[in-house]
Amino acid sequence: MGLLRMAARTAVVAGTATAVAGRVQRRQANKWDQQDAQQDAQQDAQQQDQQEAPPPEAEDDATTQLQNLAKLHGQGVLTDEEFAAAKAKILGI
Repeated sequence: MGLLRMAARTAVVAGTATAVAGRVQRRQANKWDQQDAQQDAQQDAQQQDQQEAPPPEAEDDATTQLQNLAKLHGQGVLTDEEFAAAKAKILGI
């Protein structure tokens, strides 16, 4: 009778251990799936932010460069010839 009782107890312990291990495994898998989903959402948001940012327009860039040249010319850093050459280069003349 003792052997039968020990076998039954072992079966109960093994079954309980298997059930608990399966539950822990499912919980971890769900947790990892949620973390992956959050990371994917963050990456998607970053990609959308990068795609939505408009590139700087060429006219604004040329205008800014001309303004900087005018400041340098006004300060006496550039001569009239250097200013005219740089301006023609920016304007593509």
